[in-house]
Amino acid sequence: MQTKDQTYAAKIFMQVSAVAEGDRKKYGAMAHKLPILIRTAGLAQALAYVEARSETPTKLLLDHLAEVVGAGSRQQLLVHSRTASLSEYMRLTRDALAALLWYKRFAQSVLGVDASDEGGSI
Repeated sequence: MQTKDQTYAAKIFMQVSAVAEGDRKKYGAMAHKLPILIRTAGLAQALAYVEARSETPTKLLLDHLAEVVGAGSRQQLLVHSRTASLSEYMRLTRDALAALLWYKRFAQSVLGVDASDEGGSI
């Protein structure tokens, strides 16, 4: 039996490794910025902000995140973050932040994108 972190790491490594070459910088930059957005604005607001951006790589990150935390699709994740009870919202936030830690790690190691790289502003 695997821990949640092991499961996240395996799934996220596969997702990040499959990101197209032209999308890697913006995808990696958002992987670094999204945890900060969640901590400052809250999960629902941060996800809505990323969804409102027109860039495909940032929406791909939401698709991947939704899959990893078990929300299904990006749209289901957005709806669930807005309609969940307090305890479910807190669990979803914890799961998203735990998963995003792996996205950040793999953005650095697999994609070669560091937190200081410019991939678009918040």
